[in-house]
Amino acid sequence: MANPFDLLRFVSKLLNAIAGIAVTVMMLLTVADVLLRAGGRPIIGTFEIVALLLALVIGFGIPQVSLERGHVYMDFLLERLSKRAKKMMNTFTRVLCLILFALIGLNLFSVGARFHASGEVSPTIQIPFYPVAYGVAVCCLLECCVFVFEIVRIWRDQYE
Repeated sequence: MANPFDLLRFVSKLLNAIAGIAVTVMMLLTVADVLLRAGGRPIIGTFEIVALLLALVIGFGIPQVSLERGHVYMDFLLERLSKRAKKMMNTFTRVLCLILFALIGLNLFSVGARFHASGEVSPTIQIPFYPVAYGVAVCCLLECCVFVFEIVRIWRDQYE
């Protein structure tokens, strides 16, 4: 059976690849819309598609960025602490982030359920909102797994 951490890395990379494809589609769609708009034939719903793709890009990219430690860190305060105090502080911040992303994920599932029940769609081209809400909710809960993974790494002295 695969190691759960390896599975987490694989799923995060897959979601990050989907986010990369979404960015590419956003760029191509925007360029095509600008060119066609100059000719008087804009692509209907471009703004809606780009907005929904942006939500996917942000949500689907978060777990991989966290695994790669690609976020901005302010280490100047931690440098003055002992090794144990650093572990405690890193654990504390990861637990806070875990709680935050769990709440965001659960709220997004609730929002997705409301979107699904009400049939909420984008105004121009009628794209349903609920799949995006559910997708980003799953990514938030996956991010919680990343924080658990980081806490384990912190206490195994594999984090720095």
